[in-house]
Amino acid sequence: MAKQGKRYREAQAKLEADRAYPLGEAVATLVSFPLAKFDESVELAINLGVDPRHADQMVRGALVLPHGTGKGVRVLVFAKGEKEKEAREAGADFVGAEDLAKKIQEESWIDFDRVIASPDMMGVVGRLGKILGPRGLMPNPKLGTVTADVARAVREQKAGKIEYRVDKSGIIHASIGRRSFQPQQIFENASALLDAIVRAKPASAKGVYLKKISLSTTMGPAIRIDPASLAKAAA
Repeated sequence: MAKQGKRYREAQAKLEADRAYPLGEAVATLVSFPLAKFDESVELAINLGVDPRHADQMVRGALVLPHGTGKGVRVLVFAKGEKEKEAREAGADFVGAEDLAKKIQEESWIDFDRVIASPDMMGVVGRLGKILGPRGLMPNPKLGTVTADVARAVREQKAGKIEYRVDKSGIIHASIGRRSFQPQQIFENASALLDAIVRAKPASAKGVYLKKISLSTTMGPAIRIDPASLAKAAA
C-alpha cells in the first residue's frame, strides 16, 4: 500500500476513529482539512441496502444541486429546426443532428459531458449506444435528457444537474461541489442529494436502506456520516 502524504495524514488526524458524524459536523470537519494545490471535488458515497441485480431495486435519478457542482459542463444537443435554435439560445455548446453523430462515430469524438436529445432525434442517437452508453452519456427520458423542452434541459445541466445511479455493489458515488464552496453550500448540496436518494427508495427494498455514507475530497480521507442523524433517513 502506498504511503499517504503529509497533508492526508494531517487531515486524518482530525478524525475520531470509528466515529460517524452528523452531516453538519462532517462538513465542518472536511473544510478544516489542509488545502490541496488544486480545487478538489467534494464527493459523497452512499452504500444502500438494495440488490441492484433486481430491476425493482435499481436506484437511479437526477437532480439540480442548489449550488451546482462548481464544474463547467459541456452540453451536446441533438436537435433540428426550432429545437436547435432553442438549444443554442439556452447555452448548449454543441448542437446538431446526423453531422454530430457522424463525427462521434468516425472520429471517436467525445469532448462533451452531457448529451440531450429531442424525441424525434432518438433514431439517430440510438446508433451511438455502443459509444455513449458505456460512458454514461446516452440520453434517457427518465433523467430528463430526452425531452421536447431542450432549452430547459440545457439550462438545468449548466446549472449543475447531476445524475446518480447505484452500482453493482450497491453504492452511489456522486460529486456534490468543490472544496472552495462555503460550508453551507456543501451541506445543502449533500442534503439535496441524500433527500433525493431517500425519496427514490424502492418499495421492494427491505431492512436498512442507508447503510453507510461517507464524505470526502478528491485527495482527502473519508468522513463517515451517521445515517440516523439525517432527518429524513429511511430505516
